[in-house]
Amino acid sequence: MTASVLRFRQWMFKSSGSDEWMPAVVPGCVHADLLRNRVIADPFGSDNERELQWIDKLDWDYETRFDVPAEMLLLPSLELEFDGLDTYADVSLNGRPVLSADNMFRRWSADVKGIAAEKDNVLRVVFRSPVREDLPKLRALGIALPAANDQSELGGLGDDKISVFARKAPYHYGWDWGPRFVTSGIWREARLAGWRGSRIADFFIRQDEITAQTARLTAQVEVRTLAACAAVLRISEGGRRWERQVELRPGTDVLSVELELEQPRLWWCRGLGKPERHAFKAELLRPGDGEPIDEATVVTGLRTVRLNTERDERGSRFVLELNGVPVFAKGANHIPHDSFPSEVPVEKYRAEVEAAAECGMNMLRVWGGGLYEDSAFYNLCDEHGLMVWQDFMFACSMYPSDDAFLASVAAEAEDNLKRLRRHPSLVLWCGNNEIDSAWSQYDEQGGWGWKGRFSAEQRSAIWSGYEKLFHVLLPRAVEAFSPGVPYWPSSPLARLSGDAGQHGHADAGEGDVHYWGVWHGMEPFEAFRGNVGRFMSEYGFQSFPQLSTIRTYAEESELELESRPMLAHQKHGGGNQRIRHFMNLYMSEPKDFPSFVYRSQVLQAEAMKEAMEAHRRAKPYCMGSLYWQMNDCWPAASWSGIDYFGHWKALQYQAKRSFRETLLSFGDSGGLRSLHAVTDRPGGVRGRLTLRLLEFDGTERRREAMEVRLDEAGSSVLLAFRDEDWLGGLPADSAVLVAALEEDGGAPLAEAWHYFVPLKQQRLERPRISVTEAEDGSWTVSSDTLARQVRLTAEQAGRFSDNFFDVLPGLPRTVSFHGASGQPARPGRISWMSMQDTGADRIEGGS
Repeated sequence: MTASVLRFRQWMFKSSGSDEWMPAVVPGCVHADLLRNRVIADPFGSDNERELQWIDKLDWDYETRFDVPAEMLLLPSLELEFDGLDTYADVSLNGRPVLSADNMFRRWSADVKGIAAEKDNVLRVVFRSPVREDLPKLRALGIALPAANDQSELGGLGDDKISVFARKAPYHYGWDWGPRFVTSGIWREARLAGWRGSRIADFFIRQDEITAQTARLTAQVEVRTLAACAAVLRISEGGRRWERQVELRPGTDVLSVELELEQPRLWWCRGLGKPERHAFKAELLRPGDGEPIDEATVVTGLRTVRLNTERDERGSRFVLELNGVPVFAKGANHIPHDSFPSEVPVEKYRAEVEAAAECGMNMLRVWGGGLYEDSAFYNLCDEHGLMVWQDFMFACSMYPSDDAFLASVAAEAEDNLKRLRRHPSLVLWCGNNEIDSAWSQYDEQGGWGWKGRFSAEQRSAIWSGYEKLFHVLLPRAVEAFSPGVPYWPSSPLARLSGDAGQHGHADAGEGDVHYWGVWHGMEPFEAFRGNVGRFMSEYGFQSFPQLSTIRTYAEESELELESRPMLAHQKHGGGNQRIRHFMNLYMSEPKDFPSFVYRSQVLQAEAMKEAMEAHRRAKPYCMGSLYWQMNDCWPAASWSGIDYFGHWKALQYQAKRSFRETLLSFGDSGGLRSLHAVTDRPGGVRGRLTLRLLEFDGTERRREAMEVRLDEAGSSVLLAFRDEDWLGGLPADSAVLVAALEEDGGAPLAEAWHYFVPLKQQRLERPRISVTEAEDGSWTVSSDTLARQVRLTAEQAGRFSDNFFDVLPGLPRTVSFHGASGQPARPGRISWMSMQDTGADRIEGGS
């Protein structure tokens, strides 16, 4: 094999109007480089975001100087390769233009044979201001296309929303959980690659037919060749080989080899089996002596995936079937981990994916306002058996449909489909986030009010462009480059037919649903119970991050809801007061700001418990629950379960409980209180259910037990009752019904607690909590009376295996502690607080 790669090590940058060069980091972006050179303050600190909006109005130059080894320079092909340029970039080598880029999501290359020299090469990348590049497009179009989350006013642009014109991460222009930082930079790897003869440019294992007995596959090998030649193409997997003679022509060939594996090891998501993977190797060999020309390896999983939207007696299903098995999808929506994506280390992806796995999730949705993630993310999902719902990068906006824009999207789709199609975790491609429902073409009164801004002719043209993009271009690209993976045009969406009610509603009985009645509509938490669709792909409630996270952007004197830093880090208008409103509805007044932060997290977890468990109780009518959102791109109040610095909020611990394989959950059924049991375990569960009526001091007033058998196909009502019948005269404000399910053999499976009155009405005493260490390194949390929502805090970095839980006398909690590395560790000094310690008339708990 004759190939060589040179990676550029030292970069400098400056604004195009300046003569002052500064050190730069590639991959990177201008905001991060300015911060490293102390030109700007921390973009995430205080309300600094507003003061940094000048950066996107300038052009920026990046430059590196390098030598090329003489042997590399002699290779007949020499190319510059960029895995990501953000966004409008002119590339020159030794003063000669070689490339002009206009799409952040594409890979770019340029032939520089004859331009590169052995010594003192100068590679320059000039990034044109996205603002100055796209304002003329808005003027030329003559109408303002809707872009709901484009924070143009913050960016100094008034009402000029230009985000829709750039093929660039939409969230860079702001969102209702993230800041406006319109970046520029070489955000993924850049290199010089040289080769001779033939080169494998792409290797894909197309899965034609997969069963438990046989896998029929086609190896597709894309080969670039400089001069016509004969070769042997060999494909191998394990100890098996397949070969064919090929004639390579100058240019690009796509070669195919049919493969068949007996008794293949299938890839399964979490809960259904092992995420088995196979390593395939493609080799180009010289005929006769078998000398290698080039080789490539792809690791993939063998599985079938189907999106079942067939009609049934209640509407239309929306269920993903993996290897023929219907899967209840449990998980969350993923957003980029940072406003500056080049700054995300692989450890952050690992922490997220491992957290999802620990919390019983089997799916993450890569939301369409961010970016096509780094390959490390998908590799981790493959490894841990997490399915990925992958949006194309379009969200909450209407987009241009001119030929140049569509051509750019087509190239973007091909690049990313070919890059990601080897990942068995990727089970669904979705065209966009919320655009169909926002425009609401077939419901004149529906949508977000966009249609009324335009004339009938303009509306027709905008919708025609939408259909070209999301109903023609993208589904064709998926079929061509990622066959076997289903495509869904928009989320939410009820059905594909062009008629009224096309966009998804929970009461439509079909499609996927984004339900925001509780947060945006100010409905009570209990509304989650009555708004359950076939697949709940978004729903959420906000909270504040950990106090230490807040302190990274607010001083002690600024720890109040209306301070400038607190408002700057709450991107949903009125969000802080909205949290206060719901807190007043469900809780008593907190005694101070740290108590407010703690209670906001408890409030969020309680809201999401209502939602997650309502969805699971509705199985198999509902077959998916993905809450908004898993993570954050900066430190702020938001809907996340894990804050920017990786701290788990109460929501994340609640997800771990509500998404466990077998669930007990109290709900309502036919006017009665009901206890539901749900399991996702293949083959179901047999066990023993014990119900105990307990006073808050731990006194047991009643106990009953029953044998149960659960089917994995649906939800079972184990018990229906009236509260007063169980209480038997006991005061409702000082009793709890505890249900526990044990598997045959005694292993605990699930637990649920039912309080007979809301938290605000419960007669709670101040608990005396103790935390003691056991010989095995675990910790036991006990209390002399009911302690609600006990939060443990460790002196050392890391987290407990469980947190934000209730404790009763006689029902202690046992937890372990893991350090920042994820390994068992010593927590150091442990402190705690409970709901009773954080009210206005209480003092803080002990330690």
